[in-house]
Amino acid sequence: MTKRTDPVLTLTPEGLYCPAGAFHIDPWRPVPQAVVTHGHSDHARPGHDRYFAAAPGAGVLRRRLGADLPLATHDYGDPFTLNEARVSFHPAGHVLGAAQVRVEVAGEVWVVSGDYKREADPSCAAFELVPCDGFVTEATFALPIYRWDRGTHVVDAILRWWEKNAATGRTSVLFCYALGKAQRLLAELHQRLERAVFVHGALASMIDAYRDAGVALAPTVAVAELPKGERLRGELVLAPPSAMATPWMRRFNEPSTAFVSGWMRVRGQRRRRGYDQGFVLSDHVDWPDVLHTVEETGARTVLCTHGYADTLARYLSSERGLDARRVETLFDGEQDDG
Repeated sequence: MTKRTDPVLTLTPEGLYCPAGAFHIDPWRPVPQAVVTHGHSDHARPGHDRYFAAAPGAGVLRRRLGADLPLATHDYGDPFTLNEARVSFHPAGHVLGAAQVRVEVAGEVWVVSGDYKREADPSCAAFELVPCDGFVTEATFALPIYRWDRGTHVVDAILRWWEKNAATGRTSVLFCYALGKAQRLLAELHQRLERAVFVHGALASMIDAYRDAGVALAPTVAVAELPKGERLRGELVLAPPSAMATPWMRRFNEPSTAFVSGWMRVRGQRRRRGYDQGFVLSDHVDWPDVLHTVEETGARTVLCTHGYADTLARYLSSERGLDARRVETLFDGEQDDG
């Protein structure tokens, strides 16, 4: 019997490719078969002939890429075969339906993490550690400065900010990303109060996708449905960052603005973007958790992608003795989450 010499994963102009399975993972250009980790736009791209994804994320992907998307879904942990590769999805803890992709070929196991976080939140399945020989990890926040406080503590701080603004009749406008962050906040608020939260129309579709999937969220009211002249004194409004400097903001009463994101760990980011307040809450791993995850997988080969991939690869090589290197990607900056 001839021993297989092809790598389990290799980089092509379209993205990461599995020769034995004849599929790409999160390809950025159209391909025949795309295994997709989750619905953010730097991972789920239009134009592929066939899509494979974890079942909980089907609603998100169809809203992003079209109701007639040629999509096959599989439950977490349910293995399936693509040519000579055995594939399964495992929770990544990032957003609804986000998955790590486990690929096994001739007894060698690789895991492509996509985006992931280790802290559980009520809006999606918690991260599952998957042992492997090779691990592809994100490096979005792979610098020692990025260390997260507990998410529940951050939500408590948001509630105090809202209460303070409400006491003076101001509207609290909290900017957050449309997929993942908005729903995480609404899920956390659902556990604390029954009061409605007002939302920008751009958030509605993904909020509906989460509700359709059975995720319990705080009640919401679309700002667009309110009568003209309604100033929403003392209320909380969620909106995408793109709404910050638009005429839409004029309808609120002396709005106090805040942005919730891991990027708020750097104080200058808040000042540069013009927000009154910044709350540090991320759906990605921080520096300690990315190091713990790499160690706990047992992988000896680590490919680093997105963000501070060079920094992480150098550290893992020099300090941990791993075969670690950067993998180039077409989308290597902040996209629509953080």
